[in-house]
Amino acid sequence: MLDRSRATQLGVAAVLLTVLGLLAIAVSQDWQWLVDLDQRAQSAVDWGDDDARLQRVLLTVEDLAGTLAMTAYTLVLAVAMFLKGHRRASYFTIGVMLSTALATTGLKTLVGRARPEWQQLDEFLENGAYPSGHASSIAAFTGVVLVLVTMLVRRQGIRRLLGTAMVVVAIVVVADRVLLGRHYPSDVVGGGVLGAAFVLVGLALYSPYPRSHALKIEPLPEAVPSAKRLSVVLNPIKVEDVEAFRSTVAAMAIGAGWREPTWHLTTPEDSGTGQAELASVEGADLVIVCGGDGTVREVCAELAGTGIPVGIIPAGTGNLLARNLGIPLYIRAAIDIALTGQDRAIDMVKVTGDAAGDRDDESDGPREGAGDGDGDGDGDGDGDGDGDGDPAAPGIESHFMVMAGMGFDAAIMEGVNEDIKRKVGWLAYVISALKSLMFPVTRIELSVDGGEWTKHRARMVMVGNVGYLQAGMPLLPDATIDDGLLDVVLLNPRRFLSWIPLAVRVLAKRSRTDDTINRMTGRTVSIRAGADTPRQLDGDSIGPGRELHMECIHGRLLVRVPR
Repeated sequence: MLDRSRATQLGVAAVLLTVLGLLAIAVSQDWQWLVDLDQRAQSAVDWGDDDARLQRVLLTVEDLAGTLAMTAYTLVLAVAMFLKGHRRASYFTIGVMLSTALATTGLKTLVGRARPEWQQLDEFLENGAYPSGHASSIAAFTGVVLVLVTMLVRRQGIRRLLGTAMVVVAIVVVADRVLLGRHYPSDVVGGGVLGAAFVLVGLALYSPYPRSHALKIEPLPEAVPSAKRLSVVLNPIKVEDVEAFRSTVAAMAIGAGWREPTWHLTTPEDSGTGQAELASVEGADLVIVCGGDGTVREVCAELAGTGIPVGIIPAGTGNLLARNLGIPLYIRAAIDIALTGQDRAIDMVKVTGDAAGDRDDESDGPREGAGDGDGDGDGDGDGDGDGDGDPAAPGIESHFMVMAGMGFDAAIMEGVNEDIKRKVGWLAYVISALKSLMFPVTRIELSVDGGEWTKHRARMVMVGNVGYLQAGMPLLPDATIDDGLLDVVLLNPRRFLSWIPLAVRVLAKRSRTDDTINRMTGRTVSIRAGADTPRQLDGDSIGPGRELHMECIHGRLLVRVPR
């Protein structure tokens, strides 16, 4: 119902309000069929009276769904939406709940129906019975939650779970009113109809969708006139309804002054490179990419240096680039940023390294002199005799936008169960992390800006172009995506419980370094491990290896960010 036309929403609301009015007339005129139906509720109350524990449960439910409690729930939800930047959703929540409460009070006064005679005498309620305030408020609150869940939650399974839970809660509250004898069945039906109607009226009169962030901002100057050609690279498995997504993007694009977009869908064989190249060849003035960090990385790498800005619609599990650029995870808001935001030049990192299985020696770590396993005596293990640690060929040649890692973090990426990931999202990474917490210590050598190689022991080495991981973890708090530098952190908790103080230090952004946390910064970073070690680029495992060589290319890519 959220995406239905205003006429449809008002039409359904009118039908519900008509039912409410007819039911009010029947209540006021004591129509016999309704009286007979309502009188049957007394048997349910008599059944509940015989069980003291059930009575306590029913009274608890009554309190948890009372006026004060519902007011608190509404304020919590509204404040949460406001703090998350969804101000219209916050106002929508308050408006629907307040108008429902006022309408319920007015209708109670107008109809003036007495409460059932069989309600509990120790807590006898005397105000109007029709419609039920508990029923109208829980129906309205359930409708508001369903609207917000549909709007903000991407995963269909989670939407269904939350929606089912709210419907069950509403049914329990409604049944509670009848079992306690507080209301006739027609009272709770009327309350439920009233709450649902006001949700639809609220949707028709005040959409909870956020407006464009550029509406109240002066238009950006254009150095070169744009033909407004738009291309979209979409990973189709990252959106539940491809056609609905295409319709949303097209409508918002045309509304923002762009042409009808040209679409390029990724495939298992090509995760974005070919599609981005085709968009460039076709003369796109803007390329929007919708997918996970892997798809975003491929598209950005292809468009780097072309001058074509990239709009990012985060649709993956991590979405770290979007998070660090301040791009909202809500899809409609991200589309708006892509279409109307400003361009920002950000850094890109070139990566080379040895391919998994390149080495067949049995050495247990980098050593100086002749024992490096390649016979050249330079100690770098690459077999070329120059001592620079260049990767063996053929090897890895790639890029990353967010982070590269060796060790524990890459082991997490390798260990993620894709089936679990599809069902529960980021929790799959938590499960994998718990399994990999005591990833073995690796002996590594590290060189920054071509300087002297230094020896270290670490469970994880992370090289970042941005500072924050999932849940706002400030692993590299000083990293900036457009400063032309890479930030390095080495983590080496000695025991299982050592992860706890290490996490505290990371969250507190403490600058002190030691054998547990070590930090470095430079334009180029080279890492050599003593044994084949898991590696990852932007959350994608690239297989085990011993080397990674990274160079920050300053201001290489234009991306759309909020104004």
